[in-house]
Order: sequence, then structure tokens, then C-alpha cells
Amino acid sequence: MSAEFDFFGNQQVSKLFDLVLELGMDLHVTTTRLRALEMLLIRKGELTVDQLDGFTPTEAEKQILDLKRDEFMARLMRIITESGPSEHPLREQWDAAIAQRNLNK
Repeated sequence: MSAEFDFFGNQQVSKLFDLVLELGMDLHVTTTRLRALEMLLIRKGELTVDQLDGFTPTEAEKQILDLKRDEFMARLMRIITESGPSEHPLREQWDAAIAQRNLNK
């Protein structure tokens, strides 16, 4: 991290702050979309509050939810582990992601 973006004088504190900002942004967007979806479904009579509160995923749905959780956690861990100057803070991580994608082809 270059001194230009080290607002706290401590790289670990700066990374933690970046993580908190990412979590806050993600939580706000998710909560807003979730509430809008719930309101639309209830308004149209497609869903009741009791159905939503009692939801149990199927095995296939559980796999999707688990995958989305893992992707989210990987994104947060990337913030903590990123390295390099601010001009290209994720260069090593980007190269690793491209290499992994090429292996999966």
C-alpha cells in the first residue's frame, strides 16, 4: 500500500477499514434488494411472511447458497490479503485468478 492511501499510518488498520467499508456497502445493497423483493412478493400474494420465515432450502438450493457464501468470503479475504502499491494493489491476486481460470478450462 502506498503512503498516498495509508490514511491511518498503519497498513493493517487501513485493510480493516477497507473491509468494513466493503461489508457495509454489500450489506446495504443486499438488505435493500431483499426488502424490495419481499415487499413485491407479499404485495402480489406470492409469499407470506410465515413462508419466508420458515424457509428450508432443498439440497440444490443449499449448494447455491453455500457457493454464494464462499464467493463472498473470498472477496472479503482478498481485501485483507491484497498486496502491492495502490496503482495495482491486486496484481498478484489477479494473476493467480487468471491462472486458476485457465486451469479450469
